[in-house]
Amino acid sequence: MHYIVNDKPKLETFYNYYKDVIWIGYNSRGYDQWVTKAILCDFNPKDMNDWIIYKDRKGFEFSRVLNKFPILNYDCSVGFRSLKELEAFQGHSIKESNIPFDIDRKLTRAELLETLDYCKHDVMETFSVFVEMHTEFESHMGLMKEYDLDIAYVNKTKAQMSAIILGATKKKHDDEFDIVLPDTLDLGKHQWIADWYIDWGKNVKDYDKMKLKTDINGVPHVFGIGGLHGAEKYYGTGLYLMADVGSYYPAIMIEYDFLSRNVLTPKKYKRIRDERVIMKYNKDPRQQPRKIVLNGTFGASKDRFNNLYDPLQANNTCIAGQLLLLDLIEKLEGKCQLIQSNTDGILVKLYSREDKDGILAICEEWSVRTRMTLDYDEYTTIIQRDVNNYILMDEDGGIKRKGSVVKELKPLDNDLPIVNRAVVGYFTMGIPVRTTVMASKSLMDFQKITKITGKYEYGFKEDNTLPSHDFYVSKEGKNGETLYSTRTYNGKLVHGKVQRCFASNLAKDGALYKKKMSKDSIDKTAGTPPKCFIDNGDVTEKDIPSKLDRQWYIDLAQKRIDDFI
Repeated sequence: MHYIVNDKPKLETFYNYYKDVIWIGYNSRGYDQWVTKAILCDFNPKDMNDWIIYKDRKGFEFSRVLNKFPILNYDCSVGFRSLKELEAFQGHSIKESNIPFDIDRKLTRAELLETLDYCKHDVMETFSVFVEMHTEFESHMGLMKEYDLDIAYVNKTKAQMSAIILGATKKKHDDEFDIVLPDTLDLGKHQWIADWYIDWGKNVKDYDKMKLKTDINGVPHVFGIGGLHGAEKYYGTGLYLMADVGSYYPAIMIEYDFLSRNVLTPKKYKRIRDERVIMKYNKDPRQQPRKIVLNGTFGASKDRFNNLYDPLQANNTCIAGQLLLLDLIEKLEGKCQLIQSNTDGILVKLYSREDKDGILAICEEWSVRTRMTLDYDEYTTIIQRDVNNYILMDEDGGIKRKGSVVKELKPLDNDLPIVNRAVVGYFTMGIPVRTTVMASKSLMDFQKITKITGKYEYGFKEDNTLPSHDFYVSKEGKNGETLYSTRTYNGKLVHGKVQRCFASNLAKDGALYKKKMSKDSIDKTAGTPPKCFIDNGDVTEKDIPSKLDRQWYIDLAQKRIDDFI
């Protein structure tokens, strides 16, 4: 550990010693590296902080002088999660510093020591996240090594590197809505859906109005600007066939010339795809960097800040993906039962095993005509709440599960683990919910992690043994006037944006609320128990206290099961 406190010369020495190696941080691409560079450039770091946080500007826009101090920065951020959320998921302490970030004086020695401990904790937690996500770092480096990119590009996102690898140069396009459809489409009675897309491009041109709901083969579907989605609640056994299109969007972009027009040599993209097919078959690890380029290109074509930005081609690819899948569904109508359509594949139930060869023949005819390839998997049991939440089981006991309710939890995604385990255990092994919940001896199994976002001023924990607080509640009167009333809560303001709470059976405990910036009232925090206690310390080894209300978790798990069936 290195501690540097108000000592620019020491920071310069540290920087010069390590400037040729990779620095790792959490959200360091957007914040930490720019504060560091500001100090090295003799700028006031508070000015840089305010530039990024309050003015919502990019660090590199602050001054060109910052370029004097390049940093090889790898940001190990995970989606839109804050570091504190990931600490909470792992069961680690998420206690915040008591020192305000906007303090307007120098820190006392005691405050300085507390700040150092807070910073050390975050550095170690960043290291923990990096270890959990090390495969992402390896794929990042693999991409750079495979395509001989300069080490300075470690600071780029994978989408940015994909643009560099493909030699994309930003161009201006003014034909975003001139939709082009694949020339192989044969939609039969569903041709009207293709016409709806063309009409949208000519006359509507509004993404908020690009949503069409209709039944296809007896299943409600939604067409729009995302992938095709069609499903309803389903619980059954039999012979099920899942047909997934291999590398769907890359295949569409190659076969129908829907690749971003900013790519100088489109054949290079196809060559990368063809190389990956062979490498994947041979289990060659070099296929992974190629997969990143192939899959990242579509998303980058929708990003106005990326050199691959080409909104028409993004629209063409997305619409083609939905219509080509609709084409396959239309050909299978009456031959099998459609269970689900989801972006790049369909799930059907065969009426009998003897129908399998005929179904595969229809699928292969579609593949030849559309120039798409299909991969097949068989299942024997389907438990489906909707298109994004389901469990599939095969005859060998293999399980595939998807969705917030039944997904496989991981150290960096570990919310209400006991409820997840109870639901999956019930469906896959017939274990009663109560058995699973009562058997656990780990407090961490029962954690509910919640984040109070920037739209809210603070959190408030209800507790009838604490002082009262008044909040104003407004509602509309009979004549349209605004009526105000006061509601009193006993409790206290909670410190920190991320909270770890547990259901409580104590009479004194109440709910966890949050106060919105623009309102004088408070709202209950979604998904949290009506009576809870908070423990933001390390819970990885903690035993379960008698005040934990296990019945709340049993009821929640049972409700989620009922939502499926």
